[in-house]
Amino acid sequence: MKQTMWGIDLGGTKVEGIILSGDKEPETLIRTRVDTEAARGYDHVIGQIEKLVNKMKAESGLQPAKIGFGTPGILDPISHTLKNSNTTILNHQPLKKDLEEKLQLPIILANDANCFALAETTWGAVKKKSPHARVVFGIILGTGVGGGLVIDGKIWEGHHGIAGEWGHNFLDESGGPCYCGKVGCVEKLISGPSLQKFYESIAGTKKTLKEIVMQKETDPYARHTLDRLTHFFGKAVSSITNMLDPDIIVVGGGVGNIEEIYTEGVESLKHFIFNNYCTVPVVRPELGDSAGVFGAAALTHNV
Repeated sequence: MKQTMWGIDLGGTKVEGIILSGDKEPETLIRTRVDTEAARGYDHVIGQIEKLVNKMKAESGLQPAKIGFGTPGILDPISHTLKNSNTTILNHQPLKKDLEEKLQLPIILANDANCFALAETTWGAVKKKSPHARVVFGIILGTGVGGGLVIDGKIWEGHHGIAGEWGHNFLDESGGPCYCGKVGCVEKLISGPSLQKFYESIAGTKKTLKEIVMQKETDPYARHTLDRLTHFFGKAVSSITNMLDPDIIVVGGGVGNIEEIYTEGVESLKHFIFNNYCTVPVVRPELGDSAGVFGAAALTHNV
């Protein structure tokens, strides 16, 4: 039997598990999920995770040696409790400790954006398009804005555990107050909800982001919203590029599907970067919605 890797992606609405066989070109043996049911409280979520692991064992006939978890939020390296999670019941909880006690297994935790970056490095876009990349920055552009950093094939979490959290860097006052307590965060300008809110503020009517993108040729307000996205995308990513100078940048999440990011957004990056040229590849992911759970599995042999 080949080496197996067990990973679980803990989301706000679902908990998804996967068992992979092998590590070079892994085969999916089991992929299944249960509802998170976060409204029923922290202890219930722990119970749902146990339910999922038992389901994975029953369906595969296998036993894990350890399990990797992709989590919303970050395990603080000092307090060993979760922080910065938008699934707020997880915050201030000793999630790793509680999972190890419940499952009686070693557990490896990483932020979901870090798992995304790790999966795309190990098996996805980075492996295919820049296999010798040493520094990879993975971007999540969706309901929120997150980032993950992989150096030499391993997640880099940093002294406070917040490496890659560029979504709460200051970008522009016009973004307004953020839930984190600051004003003008990256997330308040280029996340999906922020783009929709901006469109409504100038057009006087609501549209989904999909509608805004579809009507960019006929609706000047839609065009202006996308121009704002690409302008601030380049400005925000320039700070990452100036600081880390990554070998490749992978952009995931729903907003990351917008074509202009890879054309006008890259042109904006070229304008703002502290260099007289910009050749860093800014690419789409290869693994789609599998990246989070694949990255969680990769934690068991890659962190």
